[in-house]
Amino acid sequence: MTQEKVIIETGWNLDNSYARLPKSFFTSLKPIPVRSPKLIILNYPLAASLGLNVQALQSNEGVAVLAGNLIPQDAFPLAQAYAGHQFGHFTILGDGRAILLGEQITPLGERCDIQLKGSGKTPYSRGGDGRASLGPMLREYIISQAMHALRIPTTRSLAVVTTGEDVFRETTLPGAILTRVAASHLRVGTFEYVSQWGTVEDLRSLADYTLQRHFSEVRDDENSYLFLLQKVIERQAVLIAKWQLVGFIHGVMNTDNMALSGETIDYGPCAFMDAYDPATVFSSIDIKGRYAYGNQPHIAAWNLARFAETLLPLLHVNQEQAVKLAQDEILNFMELYHSNWLVGMRNKLGIFSEELEDESFIDELLSMMQEYGADYTNTFRALTFNKPEDTVLFGTPEFTQWHALWQARLSRQEESNESSQQLMRNTNPALIPRNHRVEEALDGAVKQGDYSVMEQLLDVLSSPFAHSPEQADYSILPAQSTCPYRTFCGT
Repeated sequence: MTQEKVIIETGWNLDNSYARLPKSFFTSLKPIPVRSPKLIILNYPLAASLGLNVQALQSNEGVAVLAGNLIPQDAFPLAQAYAGHQFGHFTILGDGRAILLGEQITPLGERCDIQLKGSGKTPYSRGGDGRASLGPMLREYIISQAMHALRIPTTRSLAVVTTGEDVFRETTLPGAILTRVAASHLRVGTFEYVSQWGTVEDLRSLADYTLQRHFSEVRDDENSYLFLLQKVIERQAVLIAKWQLVGFIHGVMNTDNMALSGETIDYGPCAFMDAYDPATVFSSIDIKGRYAYGNQPHIAAWNLARFAETLLPLLHVNQEQAVKLAQDEILNFMELYHSNWLVGMRNKLGIFSEELEDESFIDELLSMMQEYGADYTNTFRALTFNKPEDTVLFGTPEFTQWHALWQARLSRQEESNESSQQLMRNTNPALIPRNHRVEEALDGAVKQGDYSVMEQLLDVLSSPFAHSPEQADYSILPAQSTCPYRTFCGT
């Protein structure tokens, strides 16, 4: 099958604004065709919201587009260049195995990147084969779907296709391509790349593009580049707070994995925390715990400082004044993050009002959870339904005292107990994508070709605040193991 552009009634409505930026920002490149693509899973609601014809996407031509064998009309395939601090060390990176087909303009007029992940070598592959295996692509599909249902800003997964070709890692694995949908793939690392190798005018064009793409509400009388820094900081403060509130651990918070849109991006070694412990790390390569659960807000601030550094030439003509402007905004991040987190924690405990002692009260609960190894999600679930006996904290003197103080705290607010419980039901999920359940689904799909376990998991994860009876089994903890759970980058 040739890779010529085709027009099929799929609903593609692509623009290519990124391709109109300076040519040094990307490499024009087509995906490398694969032998025999097969559609494994398609996100029907997402496809419909994008204005795509679900039936046409499942046709041979539709699947060929999702595999990179056919290029939609008006697409301009390219691989984006970027750099990044990986575990604190700066390096040039880029889309080593991903191709941006273009930007889909939805029926609501929204603009979304359509990217094929695992679509072959690019100039940024750094010796890699540019391909992806089925397990990690399905993992990203599952986790991104769960994050969306948990109301956490995230890139989305439209589809996964197998390629009919093997990829070679530690073992031979089935190849696959994920179609990723994002508000954009602009990263802190994109600005680092242009700052390092471009001109000030290149940097200005990228900043102007980012403003137009994500923060068009900037006023003419404002310092637009300071506004850009402020808005990126605000969105990251919201995002990281949401991560912490559900126990999500990203695992690889390098600067190239911080999207300026405020979406979660890159689901390689991520996982969700079971027992509450700020030191929790899952990634096999995070030996020193740089990206541990409790460190995530501080790493976000560090990454944002790198972003601010790239903007210095645009913030003010005076270098010293530019640095001061940037520092003042970065110092605001932790306060913004903390404010979002505290509001979220009050919601998790059914608290509507504010009292000065709330934070110490919350910290006492978390300290108890850490001391007794209490499950993070299930503890709040037990409190939501007033079943303290369902947590390992029950019966301890500390918890008995805390529980009495909590009840007294709730009684001091105007809202009823029913309102508090409803707030908690809407805030505390009944379940998260438990690591052992995700692995179970991936094993069935990859090793046995059985996708039923994954489909059932996706179904229960789609309504995490339903608190339905069929979700109960998915809140059960895994059997204890002497080996800690480990995740891998999943290339």
